[in-house]
Amino acid sequence: MEYRSQFVAACRLHLCYAAKDAKSSKNFRLNGWRALLVNWRDRLVPARAIPGNVNSMLAYTTRSYAAQTASSKLSPFGIARREPAPTDVVMEILFCGVCHSDLHQVRNEWHNTVYPCVPGHEIVGRVTKIGPDVTKFKEGDLTAVGCMVDSCRTCSSCRQGLEQYCTSYPTFTYNGEDKFLGGQTFGGYSDSIVVDEAFVLRIPEGLDPAAAAPLLCAGITTYSPLRHWKVGPGQKVGIVGLGGLGHMGVKFARAFGAHVVLFTTSPGKIPDGLRLGADEVVVSKNEDEMKKHTLSFDFLLDAVSADHDINAYLSLLKLDGTLTLVGAPEKPLPVAAFNLLLPRRRFAGSGIGGIAETQEMLDFCAEHGIASDIEMINIQQINEAYDRLLKGDVKYRFVIDMASLKSEAAA
Repeated sequence: MEYRSQFVAACRLHLCYAAKDAKSSKNFRLNGWRALLVNWRDRLVPARAIPGNVNSMLAYTTRSYAAQTASSKLSPFGIARREPAPTDVVMEILFCGVCHSDLHQVRNEWHNTVYPCVPGHEIVGRVTKIGPDVTKFKEGDLTAVGCMVDSCRTCSSCRQGLEQYCTSYPTFTYNGEDKFLGGQTFGGYSDSIVVDEAFVLRIPEGLDPAAAAPLLCAGITTYSPLRHWKVGPGQKVGIVGLGGLGHMGVKFARAFGAHVVLFTTSPGKIPDGLRLGADEVVVSKNEDEMKKHTLSFDFLLDAVSADHDINAYLSLLKLDGTLTLVGAPEKPLPVAAFNLLLPRRRFAGSGIGGIAETQEMLDFCAEHGIASDIEMINIQQINEAYDRLLKGDVKYRFVIDMASLKSEAAA
């Protein structure tokens, strides 16, 4: 009976929303019903108990752009968002970065996508509502959400502030398990999002909100390994690839005081590499240029998501040097054993950072005037942006102005 009454209440919320939005397309209204039914069907067991807050299980619909299959274009779609629980923050989404992971996920290149898929995990917004027990934020605050919206919070990783390595697996911002409404989580290509305050970040004063959006993934993905391997003055550090990740890697490595060498396959990127802070730029297709750097690097950050020769870079490391992979190629990269054995090199990987480290990164960026180089687009241009992203035709991160989703509704 409890779930029946909650479902009826949720339906009423949807009807109210639809009535206020009579100009919306028929497709959106049907999609809204579909999202609501998908999230409430077969709910025989509560997803997560929220003591003292029955309304937290109620849902309302909001606008988004979603992919329905691995081959379909993103298009308008109605999704369910929960009413806020006691410690929840409701954010109106202002800007959302377009990550290469969005493209991988939408096209099911990692073979784990659940459809419909609403991407977006580089989210900057403004708080419009808070639960009664929220202490960190208030209405009107400029806030952000990155790649995670929850974790178990009890495992050894979570207790160390390393929620990204939660042994029970973190709840990702999209294509994760929605522990409240059931089904999968939906990301930032949408009007709003509801997140527990423990996974909400504060945008510091002086940081441009639009240019800050990619910091929530591209920024922390490069900041975290550079910090973990203690990159700093006196070290020679290489950044492989100049894209959404790589351009942030160059900026951070320079800010940490290292001698920075950028590797790129494109000679046309040399001026940009120097402008962004690289001390040297090496065209990796030139074997003679590559040989000059053999056995000379303390640390290499590989930010390439396409297939490439990892052994060519491992040979550049000195004794006890480390190459850390942050790009995510679709296919495995073959590694020659002796490129690790002699001379004692490390081939590592790194994910994003924990919540505390991500906030540290945002504060560091505000202090040092670091932000992403962006190209602003409207949500209606997202499919074109994906095509351009595949070609590397962006400098260096697309960011969606989510006001374009609201203007679409008004039209």
